[in-house]
Amino acid sequence: MYSTIADIRDLTTLHRAMEQCQPEIVFHMAAQALVQKGYQEPIATFDVNVMGTAYLLEAVRQTPSVKAVVVVTSDKCYESEQNSVAHREEDTLGGIDPYSSSKACAELVVSAYRSSYFGDGSSQARMVASARAGNVIGGGDWSEGRLLPDIVRAVVENRPVAIRNPTAIRPWQHVLEPLGGYLLLAEKLCEKGAEFAEAWNFGPMESDAKSVEMVVRRVLELWGSDTSWISDQRYNPRETKVLRLSCRKAHDRLGWKPRWTLDQALEKTVAWYQGYFKGCNVRNIVLDQIETYKRLPAGVAR
Repeated sequence: MYSTIADIRDLTTLHRAMEQCQPEIVFHMAAQALVQKGYQEPIATFDVNVMGTAYLLEAVRQTPSVKAVVVVTSDKCYESEQNSVAHREEDTLGGIDPYSSSKACAELVVSAYRSSYFGDGSSQARMVASARAGNVIGGGDWSEGRLLPDIVRAVVENRPVAIRNPTAIRPWQHVLEPLGGYLLLAEKLCEKGAEFAEAWNFGPMESDAKSVEMVVRRVLELWGSDTSWISDQRYNPRETKVLRLSCRKAHDRLGWKPRWTLDQALEKTVAWYQGYFKGCNVRNIVLDQIETYKRLPAGVAR
């Protein structure tokens, strides 16, 4: 396996890496992935998420070996209506903050390249789909401003967990869920072609869209910690109050459904962090969790 560590906006290095690898399938997941950082660094956020996507697709256009591309954006690419209706793939794109807007823009870049260069009948026909995942949790995430890493840091440092929006509702899911969806989508793009070259939601069962407060309480319970949580009274930029995803399309056409409930996802995530702080081999924890996940029948949450 070849590995190149570089900036997605470095088109020369990106071209060189593609030429060296000659891939048939490309997964684009390079991004500025934090809402709060988007507020702090809006220009960089748009640059990485929008132009980075354009650079990647331009590199694909110059690489004849590519057959299929899965561009990962975000469930936050939708125009927020602040209600409880689950977003479907055909809903209006938008975003109330730089990060969310940049992901909506990335979706437009994907659509433009697909229509202009990669459609059926094109001399460069490649199958390009976008994937919009719900809020992903799992071991190994240390990002600032994300709920699970923030809880873990507070527990380890023996201080209260400061929560920005305890009543906010999000479609939480373990990282293995959308990753399985991306692989399945790539497989369908290669096998079936244009009928799958569209946008796809990957999220939990709708009943597992829960409040931030509920997740905090459950993580502390699973950890066995008496740490409390407090509402962060500092100024926090605006965020969407309620975000739900409809994954009916992926259920019906891809045959994809979550295999773990939210509670199971939280159990696996807490187990990783606790193993890390106990000095366990976290690679083995990850591999064990992958094997456990793979053994479950597809589309059965247990």
